[in-house]
Amino acid sequence: EVQLVESGGGLVQAGGSLRLSCVASGFTFDDYAIGWFRQAPGKEREGISCISKSDANTFYADSVNGRFTISNDSAKNTVYLQMNKLKPEDTAVYYCAADPSIVKLTTAPSLWGQGTQVTVAS
Repeated sequence: EVQLVESGGGLVQAGGSLRLSCVASGFTFDDYAIGWFRQAPGKEREGISCISKSDANTFYADSVNGRFTISNDSAKNTVYLQMNKLKPEDTAVYYCAADPSIVKLTTAPSLWGQGTQVTVAS
């Protein structure tokens, strides 16, 4: 079964840290670009970070640049999102997504996880 499964969300105080994990199965991990998105209540889904498949280049939205770090472990078919200096405005459901094309990843990824809730208390 092709799937992405996120974990690591939770409740944290402002200024704290969380690490999200996205475990991929059912497809060749190294053939896909992987990204993290988030959606806060009443807001549109926002792409916040992605990592390319070929050379592991990383990209970040301005809203998280300098605070979040994306990384991958091909041996574990896992992509991580280390989130530091969390702010209340980071509260959202966080999703990982995958697509063979990094361009398509940013618009309409072919694979989505189920999401994990991150809540940052002020």
